[in-house]
Amino acid sequence: MINWSRAIVAGLIAGLVFVMMEMILVTLAMGGSAWGPPRMMAAIVMGRDVLPPPATFSMGIVMVGMLLHFVLAIAYAVILAFVIRSMSVAAAIGTGALFGLALYVVNFYGLTAVFDWFAMARNWVTLISHVAFGAVAAWYYVAGTPRRT
Repeated sequence: MINWSRAIVAGLIAGLVFVMMEMILVTLAMGGSAWGPPRMMAAIVMGRDVLPPPATFSMGIVMVGMLLHFVLAIAYAVILAFVIRSMSVAAAIGTGALFGLALYVVNFYGLTAVFDWFAMARNWVTLISHVAFGAVAAWYYVAGTPRRT
């Protein structure tokens, strides 16, 4: 059994780390708009019309993107919790990083058949953000979950 509340909080924390990395690195390292990633997420629900340009702030679009992002982050963290629940912290972090890598491959190579705009986000920023998501979610979940002896 997993610690559900710990898994949910792990998803929220790792999801926040992910989205902040994306928004900051897209802006600073790639010269894009911080609002591009939330718009890409929102487009899953709202359709491609919300995609940039322009990648400006729109409260409704950003809120839809963030809501979807955090729902998925929680779902992914719960799945990860089942996998890592009995691992050491180090093993869980490594597994979490690999889980994040797998999410990147599925999202940006598999799901592009349905959401073709994800192909334009195949880059190092998106890759390391996904790996960080998995590692942070795993660390938070395992480091704070009491071990059975």
